[in-house]
Amino acid sequence: MEQLHKTIGEHTPDNLIAGHEVPILVKGVTVAKGQGVLVRGTVIGIISATGLAAPVDSTKTDGSEVPYGILTDDINTEQDVDVKSTGYVSGLFNSAALTFGGTDTIENHENRLRERGIFVKENIAY
Repeated sequence: MEQLHKTIGEHTPDNLIAGHEVPILVKGVTVAKGQGVLVRGTVIGIISATGLAAPVDSTKTDGSEVPYGILTDDINTEQDVDVKSTGYVSGLFNSAALTFGGTDTIENHENRLRERGIFVKENIAY
């Protein structure tokens, strides 16, 4: 008997992307080692001295206090080397699905994100 239906993978939406009104652009980033597991939706900044990404944190003064993008995937940085990944550098995202370093919230970074072409709004979870 011939099989006429087959499941080829699954997708579970995570509600990070809030719409397609703003073009979504992705760029490669290298994330500094030793930061634990960083989840998809983590807002990152770039450390000026090294060019490496780290979770954005407004208490820092090394460049990572300025938002650069949003991680596209979960990554584990508990390795002996820095981790190559990708980040969204423009688009429309769900503010409730974003993660920040330190005690930061969207209120700390919304204006700077907008300057970079990253816009946020609140979505209703699926």
